[in-house]
Parts: sequence; structure tokens; C-alpha cells
Amino acid sequence: MDTSKEFLSLESEIVKMLKTIYDPEIPVNIYDLGLIYEIFVDDDSNVELKMTLTAPNCPIADSLINEVDTKVNAVEGVKSAKVNLVFEPPWDQEMISEEGKLELGFL
Repeated sequence: MDTSKEFLSLESEIVKMLKTIYDPEIPVNIYDLGLIYEIFVDDDSNVELKMTLTAPNCPIADSLINEVDTKVNAVEGVKSAKVNLVFEPPWDQEMISEEGKLELGFL
């Protein structure tokens, strides 16, 4: 079996799941907001995510991280998932995808 295709498929399923999670104050999912910096899938289908927040003092940080953890762990094929919160580089509006900018009326 081609494991590179398997990882790409799993990563695309993870991205689909991440696109169902929204910051309650911004009508764009966290993936298109640019809050997900990295998705790493190892050979055993363990997933490690690096994500950030729009602001370090975000009042919903804990619930957002818990939602990401719960939903990524629920993706079929994921053995385990770990969410690492990072603040480098700091998030800014340039990290929003074209789709997200369109939704926000920036384009």
C-alpha cells in the first residue's frame, strides 16, 4: 500500500474536520482563518497539530483547543491526536486563506 497516499488522505480528512470548527466571533472556520500552522501525521497515524489563536488572551482558548482535540481524534484512521498551542509566528490577517477573505468581504 502507498503510505504517502494514505497520509495525504488522512490529512485531507483532518482538514475537512477542522473546517467544521469556528471561532464564535468570526464567521470563518479555524483552518481558513489560518489558525492551523501544521498538521503532522506519523507512520502510526498519530497526529500532531500546531495551532494558534487570533489573540493570546482569547477567552475561548480552552474550549476551542478541546474541540479541535475531540474532533481530530474522531477522524476515522487517526490513532491519537495532540494539539500544541503556539504563538510564534503571531497570527495576523495575512494568514487567512483566499476563501476566508472572500467570506469576510476582504476581497
